Amino acid sequence: MTQFLPPNLLALFAPRDPIPYLPPIEKHKNHRKLPYTGIAQFLGEFEDPSETPAPTRIETREERKARKRKEKQEQANYKLERDLALWNPKKLASGTTNAYNTLFVARLNYDTSEHKLRREFDVYGPIKKICMVKDAATGKPRGYAFVEFEHERDMHAANKDANGRKIDGHRILTDIERGRTRPDWRPRRLGKGLGKSRSGPSDSRRDDKKRDEDRDRDRRKRSRSRDYRDRRRRSRKFNLCSLYCDG
Repeated sequence: MTQFLPPNLLALFAPRDPIPYLPPIEKHKNHRKLPYTGIAQFLGEFEDPSETPAPTRIETREERKARKRKEKQEQANYKLERDLALWNPKKLASGTTNAYNTLFVARLNYDTSEHKLRREFDVYGPIKKICMVKDAATGKPRGYAFVEFEHERDMHAANKDANGRKIDGHRILTDIERGRTRPDWRPRRLGKGLGKSRSGPSDSRRDDKKRDEDRDRDRRKRSRSRDYRDRRRRSRKFNLCSLYCDG
């Protein structure tokens, strides 16, 4: 096929000139082959194997991680034992008077004031004292408080009804005070606590989501039913108009 190409294109397929021949470079005079010799005369320069020190063992990455994990666990256990020995909720001077009338309120908004909390829980009965827990170093609120009622029945009513209520945009969690009413109870920072056993706010959020989904589903059903009625009405009008026009 190349014989049909024009000369300007045939020039593109022409072979290149051969590579020019160059004589090989002569080796340097110092680069010459020498005969092999033995190394027996150098054996005295080596150290005695019996006097060789044992090799230093280097800690591997897995061993270093395990060691740091163990040290961290030991420090945590020591701190836990120390804090557990110092923890005595019955000797808190700033706490409430009667533990059986005290309600624990958690997951509070940091901007929630004592006046706001008193107004929310005053509907269940007369309140004797409210303790808003704050950080000892910074003075900022910790997000939970203790509400002491004058009567124990009011505390139980608030614990049953206020759990999951929204205060300042946050769903609160309520519970009885367990530090002074349960001898075997310890807070979560000391290795115990209730954890997620009371999932009232989560259930409330789930109920709100289900309620919204049901409301949207009912709205869609009503919209489809309204559209169907409109189509039927327009169809009847069109049929009547066609009947009168034909008649």
